[in-house]
Amino acid sequence: MKYGITYLCVINIITFFLYGFDKKRARCKLRRIPEKVLIGLALIGGSVGALLGMNVFHHKIRKWKFIISIPLILMLQIIAVSYFSFVH
Repeated sequence: MKYGITYLCVINIITFFLYGFDKKRARCKLRRIPEKVLIGLALIGGSVGALLGMNVFHHKIRKWKFIISIPLILMLQIIAVSYFSFVH
């Protein structure tokens, strides 16, 4: 359990900062982080960091792929954690 919480904290911090990093690179017209990587980070547990990064950095807030997928991933992760918490 302790390692799970540590993992979630680390992956969300990394995801949050990568959204900021990608926004900075976008402003400077430099090579970007692929969208599949940003969404993939949300899928492996960084959905809170992704959602916060989107809002804090105003990044990917006009892309429907992100507007729909990131909150949906977060919602599904909350449901899964809740379900497995009650089952065990």
